[in-house]
Amino acid sequence: MADLLYTIKANTPKEEIIKQLRDHPEIKFVSLLGIDLAGNDTDEKIPVKIFIKDIDEFYAGRAVQTDGSSVVLPGIATLNNAKVDMPVDPSVNWFVDYNFENYDTMTNKPVGTLRIPSFLIHEGKRVDSRAVLNDTLINVKKELVDLFHHYPEISGTTFNGKDVVDIVFTSATELEFWVKTPLEEAAVEEMTASQVMQEQYWERTHGAVRCALEQSLMELDKYGLNVEMGHKEVGGLKAQIDESGHLTHVCEQLEIDWKFADAVQAADNEMFVRTIVKEIFRAEGLEVSFKAKPMIGLAGNGEHTHIGLAAITADGKMHNLFAPKNPEEDFMNAIGYGSIMGLLKNYEVINPFVSATNDSLNRLKPGFEAPVCIVTSLGHTPKIPSRNRTILAGLIRDLKNPMATRFELRACNPYTNTYLVLAAVYSALLDGIKATIDKTTVDLLTELSKKAGQDGFYLEKNRAYRSEEDVFEDYTAEERDAMFGAPPATVWENMEAFEKYPSKVKVITEGGALRPQIIKSFREGALLRWKTELISRILPEMRGIVSKAHRIETDFRTDQDSYNWNKIKEVREYLAKDSIDKKSLFTRLTKALNSGEYSAASKLQVEMYDKIEELKHLYDEYAKNIF
Repeated sequence: MADLLYTIKANTPKEEIIKQLRDHPEIKFVSLLGIDLAGNDTDEKIPVKIFIKDIDEFYAGRAVQTDGSSVVLPGIATLNNAKVDMPVDPSVNWFVDYNFENYDTMTNKPVGTLRIPSFLIHEGKRVDSRAVLNDTLINVKKELVDLFHHYPEISGTTFNGKDVVDIVFTSATELEFWVKTPLEEAAVEEMTASQVMQEQYWERTHGAVRCALEQSLMELDKYGLNVEMGHKEVGGLKAQIDESGHLTHVCEQLEIDWKFADAVQAADNEMFVRTIVKEIFRAEGLEVSFKAKPMIGLAGNGEHTHIGLAAITADGKMHNLFAPKNPEEDFMNAIGYGSIMGLLKNYEVINPFVSATNDSLNRLKPGFEAPVCIVTSLGHTPKIPSRNRTILAGLIRDLKNPMATRFELRACNPYTNTYLVLAAVYSALLDGIKATIDKTTVDLLTELSKKAGQDGFYLEKNRAYRSEEDVFEDYTAEERDAMFGAPPATVWENMEAFEKYPSKVKVITEGGALRPQIIKSFREGALLRWKTELISRILPEMRGIVSKAHRIETDFRTDQDSYNWNKIKEVREYLAKDSIDKKSLFTRLTKALNSGEYSAASKLQVEMYDKIEELKHLYDEYAKNIF
């Protein structure tokens, strides 16, 4: 297998692509990978011979088309105007996905499919997630170069702005996921104890999990992704060994990290890594879940997104745009301060792209190292880099390596649409830089460190934006909300930010790529999925929880048992039992969703979760007292 073709590099000429495909007849198909606004990727099998014959048509977007029923573009590709063209993107790497369960008899090699990142074009406009990021970066690059030429002397930098000729956007994501033996129920209570006692984090992997993890790391390196680490995460449970010596009851959380890349390439890499990881673990008989919160009560899957900026000057040198001239005296330069302030100030309209599902918001709860507050941490002093894991966006620094200076956005999950998040983030960074580029680093540190209620020249008066404390342990929920703003509790609340903060929406739409039409379509799709999941999945699951909380028959019952059961009965009836005059919470929630009363439905969803947790607690106490 040493001579398999894994990657066709960005900007490879058409003639060379054709030659490589003819030299590798095991590659039987091509598949155009377009990313819709929900973050879904298209996948189709087109014979390679057709791609080679019509390669110019593929580049022009005339060879492959889809429609509005195949991709999530609500309000754009409608049923009566559904045609979407799919031109390929030659500016990024193309990966070959091999099927190791299907060998080509002529070559005795696995059948390969060339996955080609593509755009989605409707009525002459690019409307996909990849295009939004690509076009946003083109605009941000132009604006930054012009800004640096206008302000050549920037506080804390090591270069002259007039010398800047290009901007480099560097990003990377970290992928967390759960693996488990199929069809086996996880012992949540046992794993909760294991998590609290930190028995799993960075532990050795064993058996099928170890094999699959090692295979994943080796396979990803063949694609040039430069894997940096794979390890166990905080969640998990020790597997058992059956009579034949095989591990059973596998349920572990893992993480894989790989090297940064250009922002568009980084998002493409993430999509491909998920595919490879899932297939390799499946071959070992293990299910992989990238859901943000696969099991309530246990650590969720994060996908910390690293955000960097660099400038190239006329002499060919690359300069980190956040790193200060004197790293032991300053946390950042003026551009860095402006960037993090732009991200934090405008985060309310970035958050909908970060957390667009019920699942994603279930993960963002206090106590699981998942951020809930719009706040950053820099470190107690410039000499001691911060690793505060309770904040939203942290400054990552290495005093010996200024090029490593970057921000880590900790709220993302593996199903976050990274393309749209990065587009919104880089637009917000630009806003902060434009507003603060003429300030000193002393002024900017003061601004970022201001207390809630203090005036700021850029940041909002009634908010604080920096904390070096543990925001979960050192503040009450009320104090957190007062200082950093109350986080959205539901998808509806999160999507409402687009209506509540028009000036912040203007910031992320100013470049023209993340335009109002795209935001409207994204919001419409997210709310449809929110409504559908609540009615068709979450409510039936909640009804099951209510049904399972049944009365336990026993010959020995005390007054405590009767008291406990009466409390349980009261909550069960409130949640699920209708009468002619009084409808249950479940019925009221369903009616509100079906009638489009989303604000009321959102409040009922929050109440439902609170009542279900109350029911679980009551029933646990009740069951433990009966024998």
